[in-house]
Amino acid sequence: MNRIAIYPGTFDPITLGHVDVAQRGLKLFDRIVIGVAESGGKGPMFSLQDRLDLVRATFADEPRVSAVAFDGLLVNFACQQQAQAILRGLRAASDFEYEFQMATMNRRLDERIETVFVMAREEYTFVSSRFIREIASMGGDVGSLVPPAVRAALALRYPPANL
Repeated sequence: MNRIAIYPGTFDPITLGHVDVAQRGLKLFDRIVIGVAESGGKGPMFSLQDRLDLVRATFADEPRVSAVAFDGLLVNFACQQQAQAILRGLRAASDFEYEFQMATMNRRLDERIETVFVMAREEYTFVSSRFIREIASMGGDVGSLVPPAVRAALALRYPPANL
């Protein structure tokens, strides 16, 4: 049986924390589909296509990870991708309440789709895409927190002092 999990998010941009969650998900699933949400309402820094390209570049050497854009209900996307589970990372206890509510609602919408949580490694518990964007925009060094493709994309956007 081909066990597939959807790892959804905006990934604006993808961080090493996201990469860690996906890699750990590969220990549990045969394939991970990274669902890059359109999220127009959030006003992402990178376009949907840029975010897809950055995720694909990050996992170019891992054939069991793919990136697909989606909009709409996550459980519908999971069904379209023939996934059995939704993979989510938890950084701190404060993430749990929100994630628990989402998992409960998704189960209510389609009880066939399970949600699996993995804890972030300690070195990534403080990392968020929002912090990466903010620090990079002010010329801060985020190179140790993002994949090389993201580092290069941020350097083009914010020519740098420390990128």
